[in-house]
Amino acid sequence: MSSFDVLCANDSDLAQLRGAVRRFLIADRAAFGWRPTVDAWLGAWDEAFSRRLADAGFIGITIPTAYGGRGLSHLHRYVVTEELLAAGAPVGAHWIADRQVAPALLAYGSEDQRRQLLPKIASGRCYLAIGMSEDVAGSDLAAAQCRATRTDGGWRITGTKLWTSGAHRAHQVVVLARTSRRDEAERHSGFSQFLVPCDRAGVTITPIIGMSGEHHFNEVTFDNVLVDDTEVLGKIGDGWQQITAELSFERSGPERFLSTAPLLIAIIRALGSRENRHTSAIVGRLMAKLISLRQLSLTVAAILTEGYDATNRAALVKDLGTRFEQESIELAAELADEIESGCPADATINEMLGRARQHAPMFTLRGGTNEVLRGVVARGMGLR
Repeated sequence: MSSFDVLCANDSDLAQLRGAVRRFLIADRAAFGWRPTVDAWLGAWDEAFSRRLADAGFIGITIPTAYGGRGLSHLHRYVVTEELLAAGAPVGAHWIADRQVAPALLAYGSEDQRRQLLPKIASGRCYLAIGMSEDVAGSDLAAAQCRATRTDGGWRITGTKLWTSGAHRAHQVVVLARTSRRDEAERHSGFSQFLVPCDRAGVTITPIIGMSGEHHFNEVTFDNVLVDDTEVLGKIGDGWQQITAELSFERSGPERFLSTAPLLIAIIRALGSRENRHTSAIVGRLMAKLISLRQLSLTVAAILTEGYDATNRAALVKDLGTRFEQESIELAAELADEIESGCPADATINEMLGRARQHAPMFTLRGGTNEVLRGVVARGMGLR
């Protein structure tokens, strides 16, 4: 297979999978009536949909069959992800567990942790959140102050995590905490990760309501929370290396440039024969950028499939993807002005456009701000 064929992600095997996902989505939407929406992977939480999707075999794609998954590649998962995002399907419940926590468990988890959690993730019945960011640290995770202190048989965690998506509905939070004294010469050392049940004594989850009135984010406070040694993810002291690898999955996927895809698709369909030279130029510009981003993102998926590090490339995809999504909203608004008022899609488009504008400020925050990501890319290129 040539490099170009890989970037198409449409060989016979992948094409069959893509077709199966599309057929599932068409039938499921007709049967259950969910409506496509922008930013579905963050805001559209539907546990029943996640269970149906898993029962159809479309969650846990890269999880080995021994743990209840399908044992396929990241390119296979990429195809499924593309179709879900393009359809604006309500995937929020299982998203973080499937995208980020499952690969971390496979790479760093104990055998007991894998056998306990991976089958539940693959079944669409286990929901997890990531506790990284803090109000005092912002995107500089090396400044995080949440601390885990050794005690008999385990650890006691004290601190606060901010912007913890879905924590109010999750079963567990994967917490990054400092387990040794901060060394200014080695700011990234001394971190570890823990799997903390959300109902554990001392865990308090406080909602952060967005300007749209939606509740996605949370402040999670850990007040001397006791976790035992079996709830350590990976090795003590290796937390920074672990989250760096995990962030490649978070930053490089098609959700970094397809969050607004349902809006763009609806507008282009509504334009139909009304498309003119001006609107054609806008659509052409959007599609050119989208195709370029997809090629970059697929390259990362191919690299991850081969088991190589993709930190710098993932950061680049996230930076460029964030800027595309934010730019695409105003271009979508310009296109929407060309649609005849009162057309069947008009109300749906206006609803999605309003939601996209409300969500746009969040695009650059989750997964690291653009400024931080550019620093990651620069360091990867050998720049200081």
